[in-house]
Amino acid sequence: MIDHLTLHVRDVARSVAFYLAALEPLCYMVKAHHEPTLGLGARDGTAHADFYLSPAPGGACPPPTHIAFRGRDRAQVRAFHRAALAAGGTDNGAPGPRPYHPGYYAAFVLDPDGNNIEAVTDWSHPVDS
Repeated sequence: MIDHLTLHVRDVARSVAFYLAALEPLCYMVKAHHEPTLGLGARDGTAHADFYLSPAPGGACPPPTHIAFRGRDRAQVRAFHRAALAAGGTDNGAPGPRPYHPGYYAAFVLDPDGNNIEAVTDWSHPVDS
């Protein structure tokens, strides 16, 4: 199980503003201040942050990556997509079913540094043994 991850970004303030808006429908908020790194996590009454934004060493970002956040339902995935676009993200896949397996429903946006950010739900498919 993953406890947390850190995404290196060119501009922490710009990325925090983007992610607070984009992840608000998924109930994320700033929870940890380890200047200049900030940690975001679910609005769940705990101090646990699972997603950190930190300045890229020397201001140069590593190659873009893909991060998927779990949504509660399809409406939350659609709300994430709308919020991320309104916050300045670039559409990289409108909300809808995907061919990965039956029931997979997701939306994709590119963040200000070109990272592919996904919100996904419906992981109830059976696992092959």
